Amino acid sequence: MKNNLHSITSHNYRKVPLILISLIVGFAAGSVVVLYRIVLGFAEHFAFVMYDFFKAHLTWTPLMFMGLTLVGYIVSYLVSKNKMISGSGIPQLKGIILGYLKQNWLHTLVMKFIGGALAIAGGLSLGREGPSIQLGANVAEGIGKKMGRSRIERKILIASGASAGLAAAFNAPLAGVMFALEEIFKYFSPLILLSTMSAAVVADFVSKQVFGFQPIFHFEVVKSIPLEGYWIIVVLGGLLGLLGAFYNQALLFTQSLYKKISFLTERTRIILPFLMAGILGLVFPIVLGGGHQIVEQLSLSNGFKLLLIIFVVKFIFSMVSFGSGAPGGIFLPLLVLGATIGGIFATVAIRYLGYDQELFYNFVILAMAGYFSAIVRAPITGIVLITEMTGTLNHLLALTIVSMTAYIVADLVKSLPIYEALLERLVSEHHVHDEEEHSHKVIVEMVVQHGSEMEDQAVKKIEWPSKCLLVSIKRGEKELLPRGSTVLKAGDYIFVLTDVNSEWLTRKRLEELNTF
Repeated sequence: MKNNLHSITSHNYRKVPLILISLIVGFAAGSVVVLYRIVLGFAEHFAFVMYDFFKAHLTWTPLMFMGLTLVGYIVSYLVSKNKMISGSGIPQLKGIILGYLKQNWLHTLVMKFIGGALAIAGGLSLGREGPSIQLGANVAEGIGKKMGRSRIERKILIASGASAGLAAAFNAPLAGVMFALEEIFKYFSPLILLSTMSAAVVADFVSKQVFGFQPIFHFEVVKSIPLEGYWIIVVLGGLLGLLGAFYNQALLFTQSLYKKISFLTERTRIILPFLMAGILGLVFPIVLGGGHQIVEQLSLSNGFKLLLIIFVVKFIFSMVSFGSGAPGGIFLPLLVLGATIGGIFATVAIRYLGYDQELFYNFVILAMAGYFSAIVRAPITGIVLITEMTGTLNHLLALTIVSMTAYIVADLVKSLPIYEALLERLVSEHHVHDEEEHSHKVIVEMVVQHGSEMEDQAVKKIEWPSKCLLVSIKRGEKELLPRGSTVLKAGDYIFVLTDVNSEWLTRKRLEELNTF
């Protein structure tokens, strides 16, 4: 416990060793995710080839649906045996770091890899990025158990693995770092920054050795939206905020609906999206998989109606796929949906509002970032991610405006960030109280927020959670020993000691006290 406290309240203790371990994490996580990308590439190619074959030989389609039913059952069986592989894996990752959940990291890694590959081979509307983040985090957890000196070090390494996973999945190292800071920890720490950046850069290097330097999306952007026309970016941001809030509500509703359908059990639930993939594979294959096919086909010549049909079908298919609990992420499908919204919006702006047709892809790029920000509620990550995925820096101002507008509108309609909403459901269903670890202690670290109940309050006047002890306060470069009369200031790092079983309750209560 002494080492655990010292490791997080000292700027220099174990900093260099932890960064060196993060480099190892980055290489290992990057290698696993690169392998995963290669396998998913073959799986997605197999899906399109398979459906093309059966489309040309319709008399064999009963055999295809039998095979899809079998694979759907296998994936359902895997998920029923290990619920940590369900969905993207990001809520599970956050739950582990926050102390809500526990797992067997190796079993989760293997099952997620297999389940995700089977889901993509069937053509489900899922992405690789969420599973890549979880796979990277699982690799890091395994390394952390061997090399991490304390619980907080192991959590930092897990976040570094997640950062490496996103970096390798999208060739986006900075987005991986921002994701760890903005979405997982939600506060800035130099040690976390250095560790996640080290892992992300190494993972990105490994990825580029295999996939090269080309960005994920290739758009022909030759002009920028004129400043006098920026009002339309605000309109686009507002629209994306509303559509993003609707996406979150629809996804949560779909999950609830699956559970209400009596004939769909844990062992059969994922069969439904596989059967839907079979139908769409024969009649509308463009919506299969993550959605690269859609992005490649976006153009002004497609027309408003076709883009709208693509959006509606892709949206419904994504809800059915992810809502079932199939192993797979929502990053890429939601970015593709955002790109399609941008294509529809651009078509209207160009044809009816007089905007230059060469700005079509500008709107596509902006809509991707805005839709991401509205759904995930991580605008900085969205801006950096889209910048790295498109390989252009020409849209930073416009990306910021549309992302912040979408964020504000989604917040005003009281839409919960999707991963927080999914984590709440996951914790309520699967949190395990481990009686054997009641004597084990853990440190909960938190930054005092401006305007919170803690700000400018004496320690003795704060209603601290039960079974916890404030053990240290870090204010700038100074470390303070807390007393009853010590007044907390905004920006203070506080370190609270609690037992393992009480960690999630302690963290929840502290977050309530620390809310603006």
